Amino acid sequence: MIREARCHCGKMTLRCSGEPSKVSLCHCFDCQRRTGSLFSVAAFYPRASVELRTGQAAAFRRPSASGQDVTFHFCPECGSNLWWEADRLPDLVGVAAGSFADPDFPRPEQAVWTEEKHHWLPLPADLPSHARNPVRPIPPE
Repeated sequence: MIREARCHCGKMTLRCSGEPSKVSLCHCFDCQRRTGSLFSVAAFYPRASVELRTGQAAAFRRPSASGQDVTFHFCPECGSNLWWEADRLPDLVGVAAGSFADPDFPRPEQAVWTEEKHHWLPLPADLPSHARNPVRPIPPE
């Protein structure tokens, strides 16, 4: 499956091949500020499955709530944040799920940083939730 993500003005597009490795809903304050919403929904794709097709991205790098840096790529024309690269997930690229404008896009499989979630926002009872990011085991050397 091929999906196209694009910015608000349409000058920047990404092509994502295959299904996302995971879809995650994040409630951290940084995502709230970045999106202007109460949460962010990220579709994580293998790096090789994501291709910038049109436009040039500007970038902003900052420490994340998890303690490792993340680089956000956005359209310099309209400011839409289209994708990001988290140092803690070096093989994956996070793509803003809303940028696909597809109501049939896969549902998030988890919610993270729920300790910063707005108390009045209900989540589906069957959605696994984590107060912060789940701990990833360190692979043996």
